[in-house]
Amino acid sequence: MSASEASASSKTQVASGGIGIANLPNQLHKIVTKKGTNFSLMVVGESGTGKTTFINTLLTTELIEPLDDANRRKKQLDKTVDINIHKAELEEKMFNVKLNVVDTPGFGDYVDNHDCWLPVVDFIENQYEQYLRQEQQPVRKGIVDMRVHACLYFVRPNGHTLKPLDVRAMKAIGARVNLIPVIAKADTLSPAALRQFKKRIMDVIDAQGIRIYQPPIESEDESVTQRNKDITSAMPFAIIGSDREVKTADGRHVKGRLYPWGVAEVENDQHCDFRKLRSLLIRTHMLDLISKTEEDHYDRYRTAQMKTRKFGEPKPRKVDNKKFREEEEALRTRFTEKVKLEENRFRQWEQRLIAERDRLNKDLEQEHHLVKQLESEIEAIANAGSPNTKFFRK
Repeated sequence: MSASEASASSKTQVASGGIGIANLPNQLHKIVTKKGTNFSLMVVGESGTGKTTFINTLLTTELIEPLDDANRRKKQLDKTVDINIHKAELEEKMFNVKLNVVDTPGFGDYVDNHDCWLPVVDFIENQYEQYLRQEQQPVRKGIVDMRVHACLYFVRPNGHTLKPLDVRAMKAIGARVNLIPVIAKADTLSPAALRQFKKRIMDVIDAQGIRIYQPPIESEDESVTQRNKDITSAMPFAIIGSDREVKTADGRHVKGRLYPWGVAEVENDQHCDFRKLRSLLIRTHMLDLISKTEEDHYDRYRTAQMKTRKFGEPKPRKVDNKKFREEEEALRTRFTEKVKLEENRFRQWEQRLIAERDRLNKDLEQEHHLVKQLESEIEAIANAGSPNTKFFRK
């Protein structure tokens, strides 16, 4: 037997007996189970589209307290888009997930919604920037990861298509995070109208080049592949949100909404896509969302920043602060009006001074003319002969 044949034989024996490599997934499972993971979910959409109800239904708990109508109208007077972060820690079968839900109250609630998506974009980029700065520190233990892994964009069910605000906002957000379009309150549309509405939304997304999250489809398991195809074909997801249990005609107690014609069930695939969206976010594609955020969106941001900055150098501040552009314009307008008011007041004061100066000059000229006249009269009297003057001369 030659040396090469002996080497091949020994490799075959080692491979057939195994050295424990196949146990690595079990080791990885133990490490991940002990460490847990972070997952950040952002919800964006106009007020009244059911974002809070959906989150509470998804997590089967009241994570976000619903706003009443009075507080919602009071918030609309502020004309600002806030960023509210709600944190929770979920545990299931000894596995922990630190969940961050980012809400955006005030988005799209005003007559002029110009650049209302900029606070959302700034928040996403700021989380990338904070994570990048932490990575560059000498000690990287205890890094806080608040990067947004998925953004649910709630579309109002108008039955037509996406509004210009939706197109611009989705295009800006989709370039920075995994964007998942959602049709809110799907029970307000008939099945035929809902299918047509979905088709129109996807046509606009393709025509405008909006980047949305595309989950992987192919798998070694045919059942998994078919499930992924069903999830992908359901985009944009039409959902019904309800955290209340109602009784159906056949006596079942389910979460849904009760109408005179029947019950719209939340977890019924024939009524809405809630289960498919929940499976996408949690059960089947959470790891893919995290990986795509790390390897695609964050890596693109990191590469762009490292090309223009030195190591450890802070991010340069924007000259044009778009977030507070309206406030700056209002202050600039108010300052200009105040300057014009002061200028007008100064001109009026100057005109009064000029008028007073002219009046004084005129009075002075009259007095000067009167003095000249008196001097002339005195000189005339002095030059004229007088009898008294002649008497004193004798």
